[in-house]
Amino acid sequence: MINVPNSLTFFRILLIPVFIVLFYLPFDWAYFWAAAVFTLAAVTDWFDGFLARQLEQSTPFGAFLDPVADKVMVAAALVLIVEDYSSPLVTIPAMIMIGREIIISALREWMAEIGQRSQVAVSWIGKWKTTIQMLALIGLIWQQSIYMIWGSYLLLYVATGLTLFSAYDYLKAAWGDLTRSA
Repeated sequence: MINVPNSLTFFRILLIPVFIVLFYLPFDWAYFWAAAVFTLAAVTDWFDGFLARQLEQSTPFGAFLDPVADKVMVAAALVLIVEDYSSPLVTIPAMIMIGREIIISALREWMAEIGQRSQVAVSWIGKWKTTIQMLALIGLIWQQSIYMIWGSYLLLYVATGLTLFSAYDYLKAAWGDLTRSA
């Protein structure tokens, strides 16, 4: 159960409160270090999956915990930037992203119950969405310049578009099973 990939996932979970505390510190350097910790967490997300495949250390516990850690990390960042920016430019994409995560997580759980989990496996669209979403969040957390903020808004909206597209893609893949049981 405890292996390198799972240790990275635990480490990522431990970084979440550190990230939140840094974000709220009243110092000029706080946003930079909050963004650095969030970046470290995002990198460990990539590494734990890579290492699990390369070292053949995938476990059911890791398969459960990794997406939970990812969702909590991203949801925490989205909530913080919604509060900090206090703007519909951030709130609407954040609500879409969090709503999509809840819907797709429930869909995956239900598809697993009926033995069709592979139909809603992570796709390349989901991987691109996550990458662009992480870049947008890093910029919105760091807030180093107005150019970074506006570039991050742009990335946030690209990620939102991919969020909607990937949700559609997953729902389309499961539609037959969804409507058959209705």
